[in-house]
Amino acid sequence: MIKKATKTILVLSPHTDDGELGCGASIARFTSEGCRVIYAAFSLCRDSLPAGFAPDTLAREVKKATAKLGIDKNDLALFDYPVRRFGEQRQAILDDLLQLNKKYKPGIVFAPSSADIHQDHGVINAEALRTFKYSSIYGYEMPWNNFSFAGTTFITLNRRQLEKKIVALSQYQSQQHRSYMQPSFIEALATVRGVQSGSVYAECFETIRSVV
Repeated sequence: MIKKATKTILVLSPHTDDGELGCGASIARFTSEGCRVIYAAFSLCRDSLPAGFAPDTLAREVKKATAKLGIDKNDLALFDYPVRRFGEQRQAILDDLLQLNKKYKPGIVFAPSSADIHQDHGVINAEALRTFKYSSIYGYEMPWNNFSFAGTTFITLNRRQLEKKIVALSQYQSQQHRSYMQPSFIEALATVRGVQSGSVYAECFETIRSVV
């Protein structure tokens, strides 16, 4: 799917940590193989932080997490749309996506899958399709948001890449109460996808558009 250093890859993360959850180990693989990965997060989720955490907590945590995956700090784009209210900001989000496309011209884009029922994730998916219609687009899975998932593309992984995903997600101290942030869940899902793809570990994606 990706040849070494021939593609700029853009990861669209509605909220900080979505990109790591959906394709964190794949990001670790891409950066280790010389690909440039741009990570764009659209909400810092200030209104949904647990009590006791400062408003800028997730901005600090996402910087630490993406660095663990090998993403250059200059390739991290942070926006601050209100969580669960993306529908009210569709045009502004589309404008930001158009600017990202103009600036980076990504060959490959990762976004939430079309099966994702979270309202903010749905907006990012829909506007990504409008923006990146000449790029390959792959939808990452988030089982807690998917009633169904048509996974047709697998990216095989080694143990080191999976461990980098686990370490990256551990940087989100404000989110450790969530069951899907736990290493046991992350490893179990990667193991299932590995069995399905004839490898030890893998991440699975919906093939929305493939441009070869």
